[in-house]
Amino acid sequence: MKQEIFMYFIGTAGSGKSTLTASMQQWCTDRALDAIIVNLDPGAENLPYDPDVDIRDWISLREVMETNKLGPNGAQIACADMIALNTEDVKQSINSFKADYILLDTPGQLELFVFREAGKYTVKFLSPEKSVLCYLLDPLLSKSASGFVSQLLLAITTNFRLNQPQINILSKADLLSKKQQALIQRWSLDTEEIYEALCSEEATLHREMSEQLLTLIKDLGGYTKLIAISQKDFSGIEDLYTTIQQQFEGGEDLLKD
Repeated sequence: MKQEIFMYFIGTAGSGKSTLTASMQQWCTDRALDAIIVNLDPGAENLPYDPDVDIRDWISLREVMETNKLGPNGAQIACADMIALNTEDVKQSINSFKADYILLDTPGQLELFVFREAGKYTVKFLSPEKSVLCYLLDPLLSKSASGFVSQLLLAITTNFRLNQPQINILSKADLLSKKQQALIQRWSLDTEEIYEALCSEEATLHREMSEQLLTLIKDLGGYTKLIAISQKDFSGIEDLYTTIQQQFEGGEDLLKD
């Protein structure tokens, strides 16, 4: 039975979205699961995969720059808004594959997809029923308490803007030691430990603001256990798959006999 689950890989620049998208497709292929990749970044270069559906077939960053006399940043914004104008064509192309998993690699700059109305419209138009946001936390930024909390706030903002089920992922976990991974996981579960870590940093905000930020994160549901994933050896991807299956209980687990 076709599931048609749309997985949006979202995160800050350099967090590993494209690499994880490629790894997820390979993991699915190795298990005879039907998954396609959709590139939603008009300015993408040197992708680690061959997209099955590519927004660049409809939108050219270079053409937008030349036609509208825009610099790279202005053209990126214009292209991000233009994605919404091509959602019908993108959806038809996706549907032609009849895949169970649609892996969508979003623009490198998070704000181009999350903060603009075009991103929200695209998610609702392409997959109104079965969508999940895979939010990637950068491992190097997550090593400091303030960096970790800042990313959780962005994760909450993403969930607020796009209003879809969300899974938080510690991306490129192989760049961290086992000790560092364990500490970050404890921070994701224990408000007291992360609070103490925040207060011990020299450049931290004062204690009252740190406490208020953590209370906000906890109350809004952003304080959840992370799934640590290594794009190199695929570790953690099965946990991501299992979590998605649990999210959509009505869907059939295609790995079952």
